[in-house]
Amino acid sequence: MNLTYGGGTVRACWFSATGTTKAVVKRIAAALADGLGAPLETFDFTLPQARIAPPVFQSGDVAVVGLPVYAGRLPNVLLPYLNTWEGHSAAAIPVVLFGNRNFDDALMELRELLESHHFHTFAAAAFVGEHAFSTTLAAGRPDEEDLQEAAAFGQRAARALQTGAHSPVEVPGRLPIGPYYQPRDRAGYHIDIRKVKPKVGPTCNRCGQCAALCPMGSIDPADVTQYTGICIKCGACIKGCPQKARYYDDPGYLYHKEELELGYPGRAEIVCLL
Repeated sequence: MNLTYGGGTVRACWFSATGTTKAVVKRIAAALADGLGAPLETFDFTLPQARIAPPVFQSGDVAVVGLPVYAGRLPNVLLPYLNTWEGHSAAAIPVVLFGNRNFDDALMELRELLESHHFHTFAAAAFVGEHAFSTTLAAGRPDEEDLQEAAAFGQRAARALQTGAHSPVEVPGRLPIGPYYQPRDRAGYHIDIRKVKPKVGPTCNRCGQCAALCPMGSIDPADVTQYTGICIKCGACIKGCPQKARYYDDPGYLYHKEELELGYPGRAEIVCLL
């Protein structure tokens, strides 16, 4: 189908444990709103209290929806919440952010999810952000070059909506959606890090910042060495700790982190689609 801008609000929506997805989505949405002369609203659903109810969309709105890529897919813990959203025929731009390896089927998965809830996807993008496990893998990304490209993409998306855009957008990936990426050692054996959680070192001063940042609400604020729920290894508690007191010591996790850093040292390319 062909879409044109319906006069509604541009709504920037993101899950962003370490701020990288947020930075990209905000830059795209701001340029899009400016190009359309449209009002801009933001919806951050990173923390549990924001995921009590879905955002409200109307026909004529344009949604820029961003999520990180975990193991080549969308974070599965978010799918029940995302499946409560209803687009009401709003236009949408699915955006995923990957940590330099690959986004695999995540962009396709997000496009399909939005389309199934009556959004009309007319553009899509996969950007690169510093990996949740690392400070050297895609270090500092999205950087200013990335953010300039995000703004340029938002401007192109605005022009497309003004002149008529095709929906759904064609994206790389496969249907049905493939399995989650499984890390393996050099002998081909699966490394299972699903239940691994960070440890707390002696420099911790119990400030509680890690508990406040945890997108699953899984760190006990009364005793930050204890977990009350799952860990999705998003990096929020480690990268956000003022004392740098949280760390991993699991051999499988550390092996996988090193393999990623060794295997993907270059500058991965952004993909923007209209």
